[in-house]
Amino acid sequence: MSESELRTNMVDLCRSLYDRGFTVGGAGNVSARVDEQTFLATPTGACLGRLKAEELSLIDSQGCLLSGKKPSKEVKFHLALYQDPKVQAVVHLHSTWTTRLSCIKDLDEENSIRPFTPYFVMKIGKVALIPYCKPGDENLARELGKWAGKRNAFLLQNHGPVTTGDSLESAMDLMEEFEETAKLVYLLKGETVKYLSEHEIAQLMNQS
Repeated sequence: MSESELRTNMVDLCRSLYDRGFTVGGAGNVSARVDEQTFLATPTGACLGRLKAEELSLIDSQGCLLSGKKPSKEVKFHLALYQDPKVQAVVHLHSTWTTRLSCIKDLDEENSIRPFTPYFVMKIGKVALIPYCKPGDENLARELGKWAGKRNAFLLQNHGPVTTGDSLESAMDLMEEFEETAKLVYLLKGETVKYLSEHEIAQLMNQS
């Protein structure tokens, strides 16, 4: 995909997230790899539903602006995740259900959601909990960088979700799955939940 096509694709997919209520106002940020050294990112404070292709931030691997508007300050942690060459896109939202989950105390740091549906296991597997850092903090990039290549979904404590993918579409698909599963966590509260066993999880992981 050319840079021009990637710009159009990012605008369209971000608008879809906004139109369906996954993000509001200027919350959230998205990026995609153009090549080994350059990346497209949403500008600082930009509404994902009103992006313009020509205004997207083109940055290098150090986060320096090459063209377009100033990038989100959180692009630092996007770049940390791009240490894994398989990562082609990063999506971070402040979507309701996953952000709610991020505010719960004493979540499992290795896996924030105990598995209860097969598709979540096959597509995401485990969700790493990232300790709270203020938005844009260098420590947030450092903490996420430790997980590059080991997970494709993360929960930023008291902040919200992050997903990665081998394409912009796959990263966004994972975000939607993540959000819906977090919603189910809440809806099942107080119910006797049948969680997947270790054996059932292992079978699913072998299929994914």
